[in-house]
Amino acid sequence: MITIDNLNKWFGAFEVLKGISAEIQKGSITYLVGPNASGKTTLIKSILGLVKPTRGTIILDGEKLNGNFSYRKKIGYMPQTASFPENLTVEEIINMIKDFRETSTTYDEELIDKFSLHKEFKKRLKNLSGGTRQKVNACIAFLFNPEIMILDEPTAGLDPVSSSILKDKILSEHKNGKTIIFTSHFLSELEELAEQVIFLLEGQIRFNGTKDKLINSTDKHNLERAIASIMIEG
Repeated sequence: MITIDNLNKWFGAFEVLKGISAEIQKGSITYLVGPNASGKTTLIKSILGLVKPTRGTIILDGEKLNGNFSYRKKIGYMPQTASFPENLTVEEIINMIKDFRETSTTYDEELIDKFSLHKEFKKRLKNLSGGTRQKVNACIAFLFNPEIMILDEPTAGLDPVSSSILKDKILSEHKNGKTIIFTSHFLSELEELAEQVIFLLEGQIRFNGTKDKLINSTDKHNLERAIASIMIEG
């Protein structure tokens, strides 16, 4: 589904990605993990076409990314912090996004119902709590039934019930054959979601394989401990 080949990215004299190569299979759940400044966000933005790599290629569903952004309609993106006009209501924001993607005629509004977000529809974004903003962010990511989901810190700011609802939705979409990439600092909370793990450190891939392989290779009892051991070793 997504092939990343020898990807480098420089910002001035600073090399953020250092020859990244990876294959993300169709229908998989991949946990992209690493400390701050490891290159996770730059890699995600490169896949989304928001950052142009200095060198290397990305092929998505057989299409080489070269400035044609039509492939983005296949992707649902949930940024860590969504930026929407503060003076719009929740309903106006959702309708605005629908208008931008006017080719869509059916919408996945399951999360809107499960989060009971209709109760917040007439509230302006500036008056919402951080958790409710995150719910809006999640609903929009899933709204257009995309083939690929890229979720950056999806459960950040959510209460335990809402977090469980979102995790169940992610697992449900995985069963439906969706390709899912997610990042999170909450390793213990989202460990159940991970199948494949790509661990980035200082712009390089230090591990790329199954969750079980990583745990076994580090002789630890869970993913959080396994990743911590790699970070300590450097």
